[in-house]
Amino acid sequence: MSFFKEYEVIVVGAGHAGCEAAHAAAKLGSKVLLVTLNMNNIAQMSCNPAVGGIAKGQIVREIDALGGMMGIVTDETAIQTKMLNRSKGPAMWSPRAQSDRMMFAESWRMKLEQNLNVDFWQDMVTDVLVKNDKIIGIKTQLGIEFGAKSVILTNGTFLNGKIHIGNKNFGGGRAAERASTGITASLETLGFESGRMKTGTPPRVDARSLDFSKMEEQPGDSNPPRFSYTDTKALTSQRSCWLTYTNQEVHDILKTGFDKSPMFTGRIEGIGPRYCPSIEDKIERFSQRDRHQIFVEPEGWNTVEVYVNGFSTSLPEDVQQKAMQKIIGFENAKMFRPGYAIEYDYFPPTQLKHTLETKQVEGLYFAGQINGTTGYEEASGQGIMAGINAHKRIHNPNNDFILGRDQAYIGVLIDDLITKGTDEPYRMFTSRAEYRILLRQDNADDRLTEIGYNIGLADKSRLDKVKIKQKNVNTIIDKFKETSIEPKFLNPILQEKTSSEIKQKMKAYNLVLRPQLSIYDLKADPNVEILLTNKTQEEIEQAEILMKYEGYIFKEQEMANKLKKIDTIKIDPNFNYNSIKTLSAESIQKLTKIRPLNLGQASRVSGVSPSDISNLLIYLEKN
Repeated sequence: MSFFKEYEVIVVGAGHAGCEAAHAAAKLGSKVLLVTLNMNNIAQMSCNPAVGGIAKGQIVREIDALGGMMGIVTDETAIQTKMLNRSKGPAMWSPRAQSDRMMFAESWRMKLEQNLNVDFWQDMVTDVLVKNDKIIGIKTQLGIEFGAKSVILTNGTFLNGKIHIGNKNFGGGRAAERASTGITASLETLGFESGRMKTGTPPRVDARSLDFSKMEEQPGDSNPPRFSYTDTKALTSQRSCWLTYTNQEVHDILKTGFDKSPMFTGRIEGIGPRYCPSIEDKIERFSQRDRHQIFVEPEGWNTVEVYVNGFSTSLPEDVQQKAMQKIIGFENAKMFRPGYAIEYDYFPPTQLKHTLETKQVEGLYFAGQINGTTGYEEASGQGIMAGINAHKRIHNPNNDFILGRDQAYIGVLIDDLITKGTDEPYRMFTSRAEYRILLRQDNADDRLTEIGYNIGLADKSRLDKVKIKQKNVNTIIDKFKETSIEPKFLNPILQEKTSSEIKQKMKAYNLVLRPQLSIYDLKADPNVEILLTNKTQEEIEQAEILMKYEGYIFKEQEMANKLKKIDTIKIDPNFNYNSIKTLSAESIQKLTKIRPLNLGQASRVSGVSPSDISNLLIYLEKN
């Protein structure tokens, strides 16, 4: 076959998954072609202009620790940052940033253009080209065929995308952008199973028409956190977000449009995100509540456009406008564009290996919303993994890169998708990770930077930085075990914190274990202050976490080590589960479909019972 041009890796789609995949494969040395419908919309923030949040912030820090770009781009383009859940334990702390939408896309494009291994092509991909169950390239709408050894599909919401506003619907992958057609049919011909999902977005409004004096200001942190472990510049000024609420009048007006809602009339077939429902879904499901939060989020430094977070809707535009103007502070609101719902094709992720390579076609990878996930961060996490593995398949075969559930939230995400599948948009939460005390946002560099360096994605300077941090953290802990604090320095603070006073000198290590005390409280003793001088906030906080939660961390690591043993019990991917007569019919069906590679993965397949795992273990040990 004669190709227009040949590449090692082709990435289809330049959203968050596609950008991260292209960057990873290209930085590792592969010649990459990034194909997108519109070069002007690379790394577009299709929904809210924000990165991070609960569990999602941890994923961004993991991407950064491996050597990815999302954290750096976010830091460079943030207009506000916060550390969420500070009042809870450190396993729950999650960084979140408001981004400048236009700057974010520009920064990503510049970074990709600076990599000489990345070429770009603006066109619609309509076909994947396969020979003997191996990928050999792609075909575009223009009829041009590009050859490739690996192809990564990151199509987002564009696969047969359909936009709904009230009774109106039309093809589109995003507002004012056409849908992508052809790929679903091409994949189905190859035997892939597809489904439909739905997501939505709220209206965008003119900030000049809002009365912010009636809303609650939501400023960023006074000491704004960063996402990247590199020396990205800290924010010196920030833009505030604002909080307001819906009310019963808003709800009553919205209800007048329910008979035209595509959600309630059955015109939308796809399943929407459970944890980010539309406003009409919220007032229907939570009818006992007379108000819902609305966060007003600026779209950038120099624009009046704001994102109305919490008001996602596909109701008719006149109903949206009338209801919105009954929200406090929105009385004179001018709409730039209405909210809408979008339906799109996805492919159940049980059809993938843990590398994100498809089981049916060698060298074909899926990443992002095509796998049924929702969110920029989940997409980027899959993108970097697909990019690494697509490169490795060509240059370092039989050396797959897979992260375990005890190593990263990215590992939890991919394992959940492959072993459990999803029939609704998958969103990451801390509750999904059984080892969340190990998978904190503060230690992603400890967990993953050396791995990223060994792959070739993280630079030596990153690894050196981690080692300096680890050395300083250990120094703080060791010195706290040696340093004694005198009562006269600490008792006034203990009194204030209603913690029992000390009558004689006590080791700083024992005092920091008290839940009422912060490590910074101990700086009242000059010796501790000297000890913490020239240490970064990250080093000090991580030392405190490791001391305070040492017992919990040890127990969780011990549990992870025990459970990892069943991951070492391998299962042949072609194993015949029908040969075990004691397995239930459901388990045989599920295990034959998923084809787990080890007993640990088999134990996490939905519908497989513990007794079936015991029977499988007995059989494997005997044979």
